[in-house]
Amino acid sequence: MNAATKAPGASGRPPSSVLFVCTLNAFRSPMAEALLKRLHGERVFVDSCGIRPGESIDPFVVEVLRELGVDASGHVPKALFELADPTSFDLIVTLSPEAHHHAMELTRTSALDVEYWPTMDPTAVTGSREQRLAAYRIMRDDLFRRLKERFPPRPAAGV
Repeated sequence: MNAATKAPGASGRPPSSVLFVCTLNAFRSPMAEALLKRLHGERVFVDSCGIRPGESIDPFVVEVLRELGVDASGHVPKALFELADPTSFDLIVTLSPEAHHHAMELTRTSALDVEYWPTMDPTAVTGSREQRLAAYRIMRDDLFRRLKERFPPRPAAGV
């Protein structure tokens, strides 16, 4: 059964490795990667890539993540083809239609779970700097909510 048909968080524990894939690995997937690392630290191996690599991480992503105390400034975009073995992950989460198409093609002969999380493209929003930042915050908050639902943080020991 493909994970896209399972209830989010159905297993009660996160997979040991998650790959986030979007189009350029410049805003959606690096944001999801950084936020899942914040939730689970080293308990889950997390990476991200794009179908094509962007030139650099979007500065608005860095800014809105910094608001949560997350530093993504060192992220270097990479492409799916640059990964040694993308099918070695327990789960691939795609964040754009193009990424989902590529992931489904990549995994069509494997038992690897792929989930599609349609995620807005904040770069499509125009207007003032504050209006654009607001769009990135909406994307961040939506991703963070979905991540917490799908990969609930474990309570601290002894709690």
